[in-house]
Amino acid sequence: MPALPEEGGEQATQGLPLPPPPPPAPAPPAPAPAPAPAPSPSPSPSPEPAAHRPHSHRRTGQPVYHTSAVYGGKHEPKPVKRRTIAVTATGGVVVVLVVVLVLVLTVFKSSNPPPAHGLIPTGNSPQQDGEQVASAFLTAWQEGDLAKAANYTDQSTAASAGLAAYAKDLNLKKFAATPGAVADATGSSSAKPRENVTFAVSASVATGGGTTAVRGTWAYHSSLVAYEQPNSSVWFVAWQPDVVAPNLTAATHLAAVSVPPTVSMVTDASGANLTRYGDAGLATIAGLLKAQAPTNEGANAGLDVAIETKSGTPVTNSEAPIIAPGNYPTLSTTIDPKAETAARSAVGAHKGSALVAIQPSTGKILAIANNAQDNDFALTAAVAPGSTMKIITSTALLNSGLATANTGVACPSAFTVQGITYHNDQGESEPAGTPLAYDFAQSCNNAFSQWWPHLSGKLASTAKDYYGLDQSWNIGIGNLSGSYFNAPASASGSELAQEAFGEGELVASPIAMASVAATVDTGTFKQPILTATAKQLTAQPLPAATDAGLKQMMREVVTQGTGAGLGFGPTVYAKTGTADIQGQEQPNSWLVAFDPTKDIAVACLVVNAGYGAQFAGPEVASFLNAY
Repeated sequence: MPALPEEGGEQATQGLPLPPPPPPAPAPPAPAPAPAPAPSPSPSPSPEPAAHRPHSHRRTGQPVYHTSAVYGGKHEPKPVKRRTIAVTATGGVVVVLVVVLVLVLTVFKSSNPPPAHGLIPTGNSPQQDGEQVASAFLTAWQEGDLAKAANYTDQSTAASAGLAAYAKDLNLKKFAATPGAVADATGSSSAKPRENVTFAVSASVATGGGTTAVRGTWAYHSSLVAYEQPNSSVWFVAWQPDVVAPNLTAATHLAAVSVPPTVSMVTDASGANLTRYGDAGLATIAGLLKAQAPTNEGANAGLDVAIETKSGTPVTNSEAPIIAPGNYPTLSTTIDPKAETAARSAVGAHKGSALVAIQPSTGKILAIANNAQDNDFALTAAVAPGSTMKIITSTALLNSGLATANTGVACPSAFTVQGITYHNDQGESEPAGTPLAYDFAQSCNNAFSQWWPHLSGKLASTAKDYYGLDQSWNIGIGNLSGSYFNAPASASGSELAQEAFGEGELVASPIAMASVAATVDTGTFKQPILTATAKQLTAQPLPAATDAGLKQMMREVVTQGTGAGLGFGPTVYAKTGTADIQGQEQPNSWLVAFDPTKDIAVACLVVNAGYGAQFAGPEVASFLNAY
């Protein structure tokens, strides 16, 4: 079928294929011939009605796509065809007017579904596109839609985890992120644009989720790189851990850290500098309190954000100060000048000595004294307590009704448990019917080892339930806690028989054993403290009958036992201890005592020395007589 002629009778040289013309209508009857009219000028052709003008889209009914609207497409461009229209001019002069009809059917990006990952920006430059992508990412992050924010990155899984860890590690509340300067990133080109976008962050962070946590606002700047995916209109945020905060890596995390108040000087109870005594233990305590003062003394803790390793170790120089800590001009301890002076004088008698004195009514530590080079054995020694442990063993026996202070208990010179034979010192023994109090005063070991079948778990439970031992104490040195005594709860058989008289796997320090003596003094455990506001743990009061029995036994040590003749006054109660240490030349020497009239309890340890009555005993007597 011939092509439809254009106006002017000329075939179109370009154009989209046209549909066939409609069939011609039936011809009307031919009229009678009429004379030809006189020639007249030909009228100008009327313009084609708009509805009938050639239009490739209307006439073909086929859609035409703008290639940039196909997300990530690689389709070959479809040429837009044009149609030339010839127009006949008046006066027989044919003027060819070429009208180019360019079909630019702009399909707005918003009319198509967005990509699942990344963003198709609508900027007029790579900088504008980069800023749009960065803004979309930061807005989603700020709104808490971490999944959406992660989908703007090229590693959505890693980004989602990183953003979630940021919120968790910092106990995040309010958060805002604002984009700033945009500049070409390293390696950017017109074919592969990459834009570096800086942004400002304001984050409310805290040391924990509770109401007492220290909270502050962390303001900082970070940056990200946005880039266009090759052969695509889609842009992404290049994910790296340091997008959320500078210098962060996949092997580190952020942490909000409490910073203790600073201290100008640590003093004794009178206000004098604690270091003036020249004691290794007090000097260490002063240093620790300067670096980590307790917040309940009146000054507030500060707040830092730090980068930590997976093990929780801070990365050097990574701390960002958020809130400056408070400051104490001075921080007072419970150390009493009179008690400390007496204690320093007492431990001067022997090398390797350590002494702790406690006020039983309050638990205040009145003296810490050491004569063991730079060692603080008063707090840090972890050695067998020797026969001072018999106070706890006797408590278990009296509490369970197995014996009283007056119960007759033989003390054989040798006692065998599971093939291991224990001998009393120098082969001593006590006959049947000997009161337990006398066995205690003479410190005869096998009067206590023989009870092992009845003591399973009881030594450990008695130590904790009544003496507050076998658990960590915070005595007031900042946030530091420590356990100063341990009795294995699983001990049995031969091991339990040894522990009954103070050896085996037991470990203790002078502060723990001074607390044991203080508990017998008042009948109630008061955890030792070094600063007046330190929080104290509690324990069950000793039953009145048990406490009375213990006082009877400890007084007999002074009147007719191993402590007799040491110069103790009429109101002193005591217990000696001698602990053999494998590989050590001499035993460790112990003595604990209390004097209710002076509200004082004391424990002394002299390592590698000898019998408790010969070394630790005289030092305690010296201290009590001077206090």
